[in-house]
Amino acid sequence: MAPARLSPTSYVVLGTIALRGPSTPYDLKRAVGHSIGYFWPFPHAQLYSEPKRLATAGLLAVTREDGGRRRQVYHLTDAGLGALRTWLAEPTNEQMQIRDIAEMKLFFSELARPEDVRALAGQQVEQHRRRIAVYEAMMERFGPRSELAPRLISLRLGLRIEYAALEFWTGFREETARAESAPEAAAGN
Repeated sequence: MAPARLSPTSYVVLGTIALRGPSTPYDLKRAVGHSIGYFWPFPHAQLYSEPKRLATAGLLAVTREDGGRRRQVYHLTDAGLGALRTWLAEPTNEQMQIRDIAEMKLFFSELARPEDVRALAGQQVEQHRRRIAVYEAMMERFGPRSELAPRLISLRLGLRIEYAALEFWTGFREETARAESAPEAAAGN
């Protein structure tokens, strides 16, 4: 049997179960939605199919509840932990990926109406302020818990990225406002 090909989603599943313990796919969906999902978005339907695939590969073990809804609970195997640790030890030279629709719209902004570009900038300012508030609340809530310190490192990076994005969009919004008022001022002379 050939070893299973592992994807980033595979490692999300293995890592999440390693951190939180035995989990149902629903447990995984909730845990990812409150953690990794902030910086690694992917279709949550994969959290229902990937555990089955990893169990078939021997990286997870599965038990079924005897009563009730007979949910399947996945447990990390020694092989799964080994695969996760091997992946964690591998260096990565991949460039940071940013899949930001607003940035794509900005690339094509010369084709847009100025008021639409200004609205985009305003929406982004508000969106990044909201995300910063969420991240800061998470840091305040979980920061005092020393056992969570390793997981908060990525939250600190996320906060810096959000602050940088907020600074950019705030400045860009001001630039677009000045650019729109400049022709009006020139027309008034």
